[in-house]
Amino acid sequence: MGRVARDVARDLQTLVNKYSRFHQSTLSIEQFTNFGKNATPKESFKFLHHEVPVRLAHIMKEINLLPRNLRRMPSVELVKSWYVQSFLDLMEFHSEREFECNDIILDNFAKKLLHIKRRHDNTVETMAQGVIELRDSEGEESIHPSIQYFLDRFYMNRISVRLLMTQHLALFEENIRSSKSKFIGVFDPNCNVSTVVQDAADNARLLCDQFYYASPDVTIRQHNALENGKPINVAYVPSHLYHIIFELVKNAMRATVEHHGSDAIDLPRVEVLIGKGQEDLTIQVSDRGGGISRNRIEQLFMYHYTTAPQPLGSDAIAPLAGYGYGLPLSRLYAKYFGGDIQISSIEGYGTSANIYLKAFSKHASEVLPLYNSLVAKTYDEADSSGGNSMRDWSSDSFYQGQNHSYSKPYLNFLRNKGLGTDGCFIQNAIDDLVYILCTT
Repeated sequence: MGRVARDVARDLQTLVNKYSRFHQSTLSIEQFTNFGKNATPKESFKFLHHEVPVRLAHIMKEINLLPRNLRRMPSVELVKSWYVQSFLDLMEFHSEREFECNDIILDNFAKKLLHIKRRHDNTVETMAQGVIELRDSEGEESIHPSIQYFLDRFYMNRISVRLLMTQHLALFEENIRSSKSKFIGVFDPNCNVSTVVQDAADNARLLCDQFYYASPDVTIRQHNALENGKPINVAYVPSHLYHIIFELVKNAMRATVEHHGSDAIDLPRVEVLIGKGQEDLTIQVSDRGGGISRNRIEQLFMYHYTTAPQPLGSDAIAPLAGYGYGLPLSRLYAKYFGGDIQISSIEGYGTSANIYLKAFSKHASEVLPLYNSLVAKTYDEADSSGGNSMRDWSSDSFYQGQNHSYSKPYLNFLRNKGLGTDGCFIQNAIDDLVYILCTT
């Protein structure tokens, strides 16, 4: 490595270390929409030119903690190079002060965000290809449990960074923004859930027809416990909601056709129930596709686990279908604003998937992976039980609900110390103490 290259690498590492020490600013949907109603490009620039590099730096530190054999895979090296370039692109603006900000800087910043967004369009598929490259070269035993932990954090970080950039572009770019739009950036403050479900179901059915030449009907019902008889609306990102519902309805349709046969005279319907209560907005997708055994439910949320046939390999980037990324990514989209996906099944009969979202925007806050000095210990332990007592997510809601293939690090810390987790008072008190110690 030449002297210039060494200097650049040293300066880059210094900057990444600096920005990774900053706390990420978690935002609620209410904050996103309130800001978007009256925000100016200058105000958005002031926030984003610092926040986006901070979030990139957090995950760049974690990429370097991956097992060395995975880091050496060509696709992973490519993804890493994208993050390095995007971080450096944003460093061009890190010295800009509010009083120096002018229309030229704002225009250049928007163009840079758009370029970064396009650069990372294939990040999900390319990182998936990197794991496949490792598995093909070294076998299944090379897939270290820390990889599952990393992928959840890596993809959640990507969701958050992409939303920040897309929101700015949707608000302030004339070729994207429409004065007649009901949207506030990418958020619909009155997203009609039934309409999104219907759109997702129609497209899932079209795909099912193309593949099997048959598809079950979909029934959509609503129960609004707060305003009886009225449509259920929620402030949300419709594209996120569509992604989640499309994946679950598609899976339900595939299971139904494969269980009953594409030549069945009357395929059982896929049923969708939408309910809104005081805290939760729940969307239940139920099928009679034969169900799955109880011990396989947790596996459904593991990357590269799939019940579908794996597509034939090619020189192109690996497609998601058949590689087991649909459900894990859908759960991340649900968890991003404090929700979840939980699945229950009756083996031999059918499966129900419950999507939980926050009913009100002020309660729907981002859930972000946090990098800190002790997160590295989690990567060193095969089962993520290495005694890390720091918070590794901005909200504990990430670990609520269905089990993950790894455990919450500081809950393991409590168990290892013999404190247990049965007493809510003890757990909450220690959580609060740990948070104070780690953030002061």
